[in-house]
Amino acid sequence: MKLTGLALTIGAMLGLATSASAQISGDAVKIGVLSDMSSLYSDIGGPGSVEAARMAIADFGDAVNGKKIELISADHQNKPDIGSAIATQWFTNDGVDAIVDVPTSSVALAVQEVARNKNKAFLISGAAASDLTGKACSPSSVHWTYDTVALANGTGAAVVKSGGDTWFFITADYAFGHALERDTTRVIEEAGGKVLGSVRAPLNTADFSSFLLQAQNSKAKIIGLANAGGDTINSIKQAAEFGIVEGGQKLAGLLVFISDIHSLGLQAAHGLQLTSAFYWDQNDETRTWSKRFFEKIKREPTMVQAGVYGAIMHYLAAVKATNSLDGGTVVKQMKAAPVNDFMTKNGRIREDGTLVRDMYLFEVKKPSESKYPWDYYKQIAVIPGEEAFKLPGPNQCPLVKG
Repeated sequence: MKLTGLALTIGAMLGLATSASAQISGDAVKIGVLSDMSSLYSDIGGPGSVEAARMAIADFGDAVNGKKIELISADHQNKPDIGSAIATQWFTNDGVDAIVDVPTSSVALAVQEVARNKNKAFLISGAAASDLTGKACSPSSVHWTYDTVALANGTGAAVVKSGGDTWFFITADYAFGHALERDTTRVIEEAGGKVLGSVRAPLNTADFSSFLLQAQNSKAKIIGLANAGGDTINSIKQAAEFGIVEGGQKLAGLLVFISDIHSLGLQAAHGLQLTSAFYWDQNDETRTWSKRFFEKIKREPTMVQAGVYGAIMHYLAAVKATNSLDGGTVVKQMKAAPVNDFMTKNGRIREDGTLVRDMYLFEVKKPSESKYPWDYYKQIAVIPGEEAFKLPGPNQCPLVKG
C-alpha cells in the first residue's frame, strides 16, 4: 500500500541501525486506545479512534521488526481516576507499550503521569490543554494533533481581527476549558480586545440557559465557547432558542469538530469559524484516507481520529528505527524525524513534545453552498505551524533548555 510505503520510507529516514541493548522484548508491540467511548466526546474520538488505529496497524503491515502489533481499547468515562487506573493496569500487567488518543484534558494529564513514571509512550490526539507540553510536559509524550494555544492563535485571533474585540466566555469547568479560556484571553488582550467576564459550566451540561443569560447580559460582542463535543452542540442549539445571534452577539466556537456540525446541521451552524488540523475534503490525500475510514464507520473522520492514525504510524516507524519500546527512546526518535503524511506536511515535534504543524481556519458553509453529504467547510486561511503553536511567553516545559 502507498501508506505502508510512506511508513517504511520514514523508517529509513530515521536510520535503521539497531543495538543489541535495545531489543524489543516479548512477542508483540501493544497499543492501547483510551478514549470516551460512550459520552459527549465519543463522536470526536471513541470507536472512530479505535478504527483509525486499526487502519494504521494494518497499513504498517501488522508487525514491526518481526513482532506482531496488537491493539486494545477502553472507555475512560471522562474521569481522571478511571483513566489513571486503566493506564496503570495496561502498563503494569497487560503489556501495553503506548497509549493513544485520550480526549478530556484532565484524564490526559493523569494518564501522562502514569506514562512518565512507567517510561511508556503517550500519544495525545484528543486532549487539548497546552499544559500537557507546558509545565506538565513529559519526555515520553507527544501532543500530536492540536492544542489550546493553536486554537487561540487560530479562531481567537481571527475573530478579534474581524472586529470581535469584547468577549464573554462560557467555559467547560475542567483543565481543557480553563486552558482554552486562558490562552484565548492572552490572544484577545494582545490584540487590544477585552474580556468582560466568564462563567464555568460543568462537563456534560444539559441546560446552558443560566450561562447563556449571563453571556447575553454582558453585552459582549463575542460569546466564546470554551467547550467541546456535546457541550458545544447544546450551547449553540440553546443560544439559538434565546435569539442571541439575532440580538447582535456572535458565537465563537473555539473547538468545533465536523461531528458537531453534522449534529447541528448547516442551518444552525453556518457562519461559524473554526480552527482544525484536518478536514476530510481538503485535498485528494485527505479524501482517499477518509473514504476508507467512512467505509468502516459511516461518518467522516474528525481531526482527532485522523491524528490517531498519524501518531501511530510515526510511533511505529520510530520503534522500527530504534528496535526499542522504551518510551523516552522512541519519543526521542519521533522528535528527530519530520512528519509527512496525508494530514501533515513538514511537521516537526518540538522539544516540549508539541507537533508543530500547519493549522487551518475554516468557515461553516450555508446550506445553499453545500453540494454533497458532509460538504461543510470552506477554507479561509492557512495558519503556518510556527504561528499557530507560538507560545505567548517563555516555554514552561522543564525539558526545554535555555
